[in-house]
Amino acid sequence: MILLVDDTPENLTSLKKVLEHGGFEIDTASSGEEALKKVLRNEYVLIILDVQMPGMDGFEVAEAISGYSKTKDTAIIFLSAVNTETRFITKGYSSGGLDYITKPVDINILLLKVKTFYRIYEQNRKLNEMQKALLEEIEYRKAAEYKKDEFISIASHELKTPLTSVKGYIQLLERSIDKGDTETLKKHLKKSQVQLEKLNDLIADLLDMSKIESGKLKLNMKPFDVDAMIASVIEVMHQSNPHINIHLQGQAGVEIFADEMRVEQVFVNLLTNAIKYSPGRNDVWVTTGIEDGYFYLKVKDQGLGIPEEQQAKVFDKFYRVEEPSNRFQGLGIGLYICAEIIRRHKGEIGVTSTPGEGSEFHFRIAAH
Repeated sequence: MILLVDDTPENLTSLKKVLEHGGFEIDTASSGEEALKKVLRNEYVLIILDVQMPGMDGFEVAEAISGYSKTKDTAIIFLSAVNTETRFITKGYSSGGLDYITKPVDINILLLKVKTFYRIYEQNRKLNEMQKALLEEIEYRKAAEYKKDEFISIASHELKTPLTSVKGYIQLLERSIDKGDTETLKKHLKKSQVQLEKLNDLIADLLDMSKIESGKLKLNMKPFDVDAMIASVIEVMHQSNPHINIHLQGQAGVEIFADEMRVEQVFVNLLTNAIKYSPGRNDVWVTTGIEDGYFYLKVKDQGLGIPEEQQAKVFDKFYRVEEPSNRFQGLGIGLYICAEIIRRHKGEIGVTSTPGEGSEFHFRIAAH
């Protein structure tokens, strides 16, 4: 939009008509004071400013406008019928004007100048948008690089921990064998197996992430009894965590068409997290069923919960919720893998949570 500033109504009217005929949106002000008020409220690409006005003259208005951070880059063209000497023209440029036109105005020249300023404005706007996008991309890449480095550090530590434990248990096994202590031998073997399972899970997550990144994560789609799968997982989880009460509510009642192994993987991950991040709590709720042609599954706990500002990020690669990440082991890719599996089923996954009260993770996929 262009702002015309002139204390002579006839000049405003005639110039307004000419510029509107040229396809420009026009606003007007009949004094310097009115112009300043409008500049503070609205955004203008160009201000065409009469120099000779009572009260604030055009030079004073231009200097005031250039002092506002919001309008310091707004283009100003001075119009003057009286102050046509070189010293006034020089003052116009030093006051912040980009051009100084003497009256009578050649309308064709003025239109060409206005079009030129508009073209420059559009070019600058696009350049600013490109610069902003480039800076955002740089920041995003820097953050991603930091997350990757952090992940490599965490992964190295997480992989090293079970390996170190297994190495220690093997040394203890050697001593138990020499002593013929069968009971201790069995105990160390069981602990070694637990650590090897942890190591296996970590490696499986890393392999899945690699498949996702390379586009090689394939789905083996076929009908299967999802209720049987849920019951089986709950039974195994209860055996591993006998102190936890897993409450199952609802059932699908039909076979669904999906990758059974991958859907089970998502369920196991959500259930494991519910138990893991609910220290001191003994109850987890699993709700399932069919709704509007979709199979849905919800896992609710009474654990630590997730702050609202972090909930949108929990499915991002390498992201770990800040407070629990200092207390619990993990690579920060489990939920990312879950989200990718559900997305490849063209489904949806999400979380609702209240810090200190618990979380409910849920997903849904087409049943057929």
